[in-house]
Amino acid sequence: MEFRSVSPKTLLRRVLLVVFGTQVVAVASLMAVTKVRRSIRARGLAPLPRVEPQEFAVGNSSRAEVYVSGEALFDDMLAAIDSATERILFESYIVKGDEMGQRFKAALTAAAGRGVAVYVIYDGFANMVVKRSFFRFPEPIRVLRFPVFPRTFAFFSPRAWGRDHRKILVVDDRIGFVGGYNVGSLYTNQWRDTHVSVTGSAVWDLENTFIDFWNDAHPDEQLRPLSQASWDPHVRAHRNVPRQLIYPIRGMYLEAIDRATSTIEITQAYFIPDRNILEALVDASRRGVQVRILIPRVSNHVVADFVARSYFGRLLDAGVEILRYGDHMVHAKTMTIDGEWSTIGTANIDRLSLTGNYEINLEILDSGLADGMSQIFARDATRAEPLSAEDWRERPTISRIYERVLRPWRPLV
Repeated sequence: MEFRSVSPKTLLRRVLLVVFGTQVVAVASLMAVTKVRRSIRARGLAPLPRVEPQEFAVGNSSRAEVYVSGEALFDDMLAAIDSATERILFESYIVKGDEMGQRFKAALTAAAGRGVAVYVIYDGFANMVVKRSFFRFPEPIRVLRFPVFPRTFAFFSPRAWGRDHRKILVVDDRIGFVGGYNVGSLYTNQWRDTHVSVTGSAVWDLENTFIDFWNDAHPDEQLRPLSQASWDPHVRAHRNVPRQLIYPIRGMYLEAIDRATSTIEITQAYFIPDRNILEALVDASRRGVQVRILIPRVSNHVVADFVARSYFGRLLDAGVEILRYGDHMVHAKTMTIDGEWSTIGTANIDRLSLTGNYEINLEILDSGLADGMSQIFARDATRAEPLSAEDWRERPTISRIYERVLRPWRPLV
């Protein structure tokens, strides 16, 4: 029997094709199985109960309300839109064309009809499944669709590929909303998320974030803030701006983790930390900080779930507690440290959010709000299953295979 020699180049190409093909099959099978399981579970899945927001006085001149119920949040956002007298700035990663999306569209249209200036920003990629006609608003509403693909001359620039993952609503100069909630009926009572509204001096940060984004796309139509900037140290906005290669949210997380002395409570939809954040959490646990991470048992992105699992062993061995939340999707992006410091915003702890997308997180230094966030975490923990190091070591072989096959996807999610 004769064997034909194969050139190194051909051999490498064949190996890469096999590896890539294996990963594609793994992703496809995971998505198919998860879709079936999610459909079966959803049949008997009770809606999450309505929870009214908690209000806190923060800093020198701001107040904040923390929302963990989409129903309560959407009611208050719509009420704010209905009360607008001067200007509405509305920005969302996803706006579904369902009943809730139609309610928001109708409220924005009615506001414009009574003379309020209305500006809308949405992400084109995230809303590809929504009919373009849904985003056709009547004049004089101004709409910015963040494009799916960058301009041709910027195609290969890292400045051009970030998605607009922010969720912001600012009404007049009175109130601003920000957090993890997209707009849609699904998020009313099927997803566990977190949003915050602010009044007072903190509104300027949200307003200015929207305005900078809008003005960059409309150099001939410049907006100006209605509110006044302040130097209140208790509430700060950190915003990622890919076009400027600015990603301060990651630095905020790292600095806060390094300062921790007693507790770190993290709630995340997709927890895929980079090496520095992973090591910071491991180091915090080893120096005696109680580190607890709450994530969905099964998220809406199953590939992200299995990529995240590759970090569990190191975290558990260091004493970090991992809690997997029930059957509802957890989509919050929050962290509370030492009963003093909190962040609520749009950024996940993954590479897409921390070094890719347009994001915004509020950093709040207030013991009252931090205590409220800890109470929310404790309540969520009662609906979650702790993952022990022993259980993790005894996980099925098929799970280990999927984790290893998908590990190269770490830099992409």
